[in-house]
Amino acid sequence: MSSVRRTPHRALVALVATMLAVSGCSLPVFSPGGDNSAREQQQPGGSAAPSLSWRNCAEIPQQLYGQKAPRMRYECATIPVPKDWNDPSNGQTFDLALMRVRSTQQKDRIGSLLINPGGPGGSGIDTAAYLSFGPQVQGLPAGILERFDVIGFDPRGVSRSSPVKCISDADLDASYGSEPDPETQAEFDEIVALNKRIGAECGAKYGADLPLFSTEQAARDIDAIRAAVGDEKLTYLGYSYGTLLGATYAQLFPQNIRAMVLDGAVDPQQGMVAGSESQAKGFERAFDNFTAWCRETAAQCPIAPDARATLTELLDKGRTNPLRGSDGREATAGWIIYSAVAALYTELYWPELGKALGALRDGDPDPMFELADTYTNRTDQGEYDNQADALLAVNCADSDEQVTPERVRTLQQEWEKKYPLFGPALALGMLGCTFWPGARDPYPTGAARGAPPIVVVGTVGDPATPYEQTAVLAGMLGTGSVLTWEGEGHTAYPNTRCITQAVDGYLIDLEVPEKDLRCPAG
Repeated sequence: MSSVRRTPHRALVALVATMLAVSGCSLPVFSPGGDNSAREQQQPGGSAAPSLSWRNCAEIPQQLYGQKAPRMRYECATIPVPKDWNDPSNGQTFDLALMRVRSTQQKDRIGSLLINPGGPGGSGIDTAAYLSFGPQVQGLPAGILERFDVIGFDPRGVSRSSPVKCISDADLDASYGSEPDPETQAEFDEIVALNKRIGAECGAKYGADLPLFSTEQAARDIDAIRAAVGDEKLTYLGYSYGTLLGATYAQLFPQNIRAMVLDGAVDPQQGMVAGSESQAKGFERAFDNFTAWCRETAAQCPIAPDARATLTELLDKGRTNPLRGSDGREATAGWIIYSAVAALYTELYWPELGKALGALRDGDPDPMFELADTYTNRTDQGEYDNQADALLAVNCADSDEQVTPERVRTLQQEWEKKYPLFGPALALGMLGCTFWPGARDPYPTGAARGAPPIVVVGTVGDPATPYEQTAVLAGMLGTGSVLTWEGEGHTAYPNTRCITQAVDGYLIDLEVPEKDLRCPAG
């Protein structure tokens, strides 16, 4: 199982389409005019920032979500950044893709709000387009959209920004469908061999460039973006892995921050093993909460009253006698686990998980595959984007912790007892970096000395970035202020009025939420 992600992109596509349809929103035909003037801004110290030439790109939300948000202009640009910020004079560059979303009702503009959705591997451009639809789909509040340009960017190696792509669709199918808790050594060795092959193929394609996809390099890109869009100070909203990216920026450029919200905190001080175990505990706890919901709302959950027992039985069936879906895939235990993981990212998907597992029990695996595909970003044609490739490239570049296959095997067996549903899969997920070639470039893990107050948001029921990490990240930064949502799912803003008011007040007026503010789930 891969590490931290925010709600998968395909899930966002489905969610926005559904919620727009329910709301009855009809969008007017609107062709925004682009600001094509090239500007050259100065970074602190007098160095010139790259100039940007903006073009109309309203086709992106149209392609992603079937429509554009009303009263919004969408403009895109590309910015070149050094491949290696440690040696920028060699002239080699990556091209980063940016989107600027600007309300036609903008007033009293504060500046830009830079977004990172997490992953690593998530597209900030896709997310900015989604957030532009506003509160009706849990996008950004109107007050934010009217005061800021929303800037989405695809980090280096991701989607439209010099994407890293080196894992075949067949190998990704094999990885996601593989046994999540191999019993025999032969089964385990088969998974080891797959990870070895992936590492060798990525090394052959990218070689010495692999460490350049690290979080610290991407954090330095953010400062180039800040200068290029003309902001003296950065206003930043980072989700999930985006909290790690933001925390890294805060340590490197504390004096360049205006405001920073880190939602779904990653603890940068955790190593790979500790981080994987933390997620195993988080997903296990989230499934317990889902099981309780099933029992209490049995009319909405076909696998009530004991969802855990049902999932365990289905996993056993997937190992011995897997059903075949309409696209030819076998409903193995691996795919079943990923369907559960996908649904635990947001409470909105709990009813879908109950229905999908109920259908699987009754002989129809297709709804289960549909859920799993929201996590893996697999298309109906069996093709993948590069999110998995980017996630592996970034995570492995960031970590210099050596986890041998023997250590993974031991942890798999230990975590099977402690976290029986998700622990073994998360142990196996570390094999990707075990065989990843190239040098490592770990990010810093210290205080953001000189930074203004940074708001760190945590969700009590978060499976992917467990709540316990919230205070740890805030404490490490030294200027962090904890804001708690007593809800379920991964990330909190802008899910409820209390969270929204607290974060909006900070982003707009720089009013730090009251100390240790806790917002109710409802």
